[in-house]
Amino acid sequence: MDGEVNMNMTMKKEKRVVVAVDESEESMHALSWCLNHLISADQASNGGTTTLVLLYVKPPPPVFSVFDAAGYMFSSDVNAALEKYGCDLVSSVMGRAEAIYRSFSANMKVERYVGKGEAKAVICNAVEKLRADTLVMGSHGYGFMKRALLGSVSDYCSKHVRCPVVIVKHHPAEDN
Repeated sequence: MDGEVNMNMTMKKEKRVVVAVDESEESMHALSWCLNHLISADQASNGGTTTLVLLYVKPPPPVFSVFDAAGYMFSSDVNAALEKYGCDLVSSVMGRAEAIYRSFSANMKVERYVGKGEAKAVICNAVEKLRADTLVMGSHGYGFMKRALLGSVSDYCSKHVRCPVVIVKHHPAEDN
C-alpha cells in the first residue's frame, strides 16, 4: 500500500477564470459562453469552486493640453464630467454582466476588477497579477484592414499571457 496513489484524495483547486468585458455584445456573449461551457463543465467534473473575475478596462484619458484649440483653459467641470462618464460606463457594463451571471446558478465567487489604460497591456498585466487559470475574451470579428489598423486585443493577449486563452466568436444568427 505504501507505493499506491489514492486518486480520490486529489485536492480540489479553486479556479480563477477572467472574462474581459466591455460595452460590446461580443463580450457579453463571451461571458455567457464561459458560464455555460467552462464553468458549468468545471463544476460537473471536479466539484471545486470557481472564481469568476470580470475585468473591465477604462480607456486611457484623451491626450490634450489644459488648453483647447482656441487657447481657453479646460475647466475642472469638463474633467469631472469625463470622469463621471467613465464611472457610469463601468457601472453599466458591470450591471449587464451581473444580470448574465445572476441567471446562472453555480458554486462560484465573482470579483470585479477595473483597470485603466491600453486594453491589451492592462488585460495581460491583470491576468498575471490575478493568477488566472483561463482568460476568456469576445472577438469583434474585425476584417483584415480594421484589425491591421486598430490591432487585435485578443490576438495580442493570446500571444502574451501564460494561461490558456479562449476567444469566443459571436455570430448574431445564433441568437435566433
